Amino acid sequence: MGAPPGYRPSAWVHLLHQLPRADFQLRPVPSGFAPQEQEYQQALLLVVALAGLGLGLSLIFIAVYLIRFCCCRPPEPPGAKSLPPGGGCVTWSCIVALLVSCAGIGIGFYGNSETSDGVSQLSSALQHANHTLTAIDHLVLETVERLGEAVRTELTTLEEVLTQRTELVAATRGARRQAEAVAQQLQGLAFWRGVPLSPLQLAEEVSFVEEYRWLAYVLLLLLELLVCLFTLLGLAKQSKWLVIVMTVMSLLVLVLSWGSLGLEAATAVGLSDFCSSPDTYILNLTQEETGLGSDILNYYFLCNQAVSNPFQQRLTLSQRALANIHSQLQGLEREAVPQFPSAQKPLLSLEETMNVTEGNFHQLVALLHCRGLHKDYAAALRGLCEDALEGLLFLLLFSLLSAGALAAALCSLPRAWALFPPRNPSASCSGSHLSEPLLQARLEPVPRLSSFLGCWRRPH
Repeated sequence: MGAPPGYRPSAWVHLLHQLPRADFQLRPVPSGFAPQEQEYQQALLLVVALAGLGLGLSLIFIAVYLIRFCCCRPPEPPGAKSLPPGGGCVTWSCIVALLVSCAGIGIGFYGNSETSDGVSQLSSALQHANHTLTAIDHLVLETVERLGEAVRTELTTLEEVLTQRTELVAATRGARRQAEAVAQQLQGLAFWRGVPLSPLQLAEEVSFVEEYRWLAYVLLLLLELLVCLFTLLGLAKQSKWLVIVMTVMSLLVLVLSWGSLGLEAATAVGLSDFCSSPDTYILNLTQEETGLGSDILNYYFLCNQAVSNPFQQRLTLSQRALANIHSQLQGLEREAVPQFPSAQKPLLSLEETMNVTEGNFHQLVALLHCRGLHKDYAAALRGLCEDALEGLLFLLLFSLLSAGALAAALCSLPRAWALFPPRNPSASCSGSHLSEPLLQARLEPVPRLSSFLGCWRRPH
């Protein structure tokens, strides 16, 4: 089955759908969306495992780098007061890594907003579809009850009034049979009545999950932003304790970034498989959950010239029956009212009932057409497969930038705070101790500046 006219898979869907998939035994897995199959579940879990492998390699690289830095650096000569060569490079590389992480945070906020917009569009489409289905059930129930009341009261009263004229009684009974036939045909139009699947409940569940997903990403983004800002503050103030605390926090955010990267990658792959050909899976799932016939589901999900309206025969028979009732009531009004004035009141009530019934019937014809529900279906797919998938890819880029930048910062931060000058604990007790470092800083500005800019002065 092809995609519905209101939705076309995007280039990102095609690209992700064509990526190879494999199970835990590295055997190829078809890219068709089949979440109930074990091989397909293993393929998605393998994508998450790749992110875990990236986290492990990052931690090993950081550990090896820091061990080499701590154990293999040459001893400082006694009395050395200047920074070692390359100290400025270490600080600036750490600052650049943190700025890249801040740029990734901006991308993450945009991706989180796009994903939320797409899911909100999906939820709104489900709510609108539920409104349409509820309106159909309500109109059918109201019309059937109104016709049943007319048969029990007005038509019964009319038969009692016209007992002296057998031909008029026969016409009245014919109108009764037509009204009962219309009620019977209309009852078959409420196809969603008694179905256990509720679009409104599904929309509420989707909104509930999305609310917590959005909040979790906002907290992650704010946490990383605070880590970056306080780390930059610690570097500017040369505060060892603040930089050490932020180093530990950066390690935590690094783990969270790799974890979110795995979840986003697996979700994007699975969503691309679903969005490449959604009709088959949705039709089968809806038929399994609702028990509706394939003719009804094909009509509303596909909505093209090749699929006929499954309710067309019922609508045609109902329309003919309503026209026959109108003609019979008009004939009774011409023939019976002059001879039986008491028949005018039930006839006027019947005409009013028939006018309301015809109005409800025309609304049912419009609601039962596939355009409305299919438009909701296409809007739901666009929200999920365009906006939500695009936002998910931006979140994927955020996690990738965050993981890389934090790994670089974790390699640079210990070297940066190790180069901070030691603080004199007795500086606040004596004025001479306070003025001595300031005087020394005034007398020896050149070595500190040259050591800070040592990375640009080193010969190639």
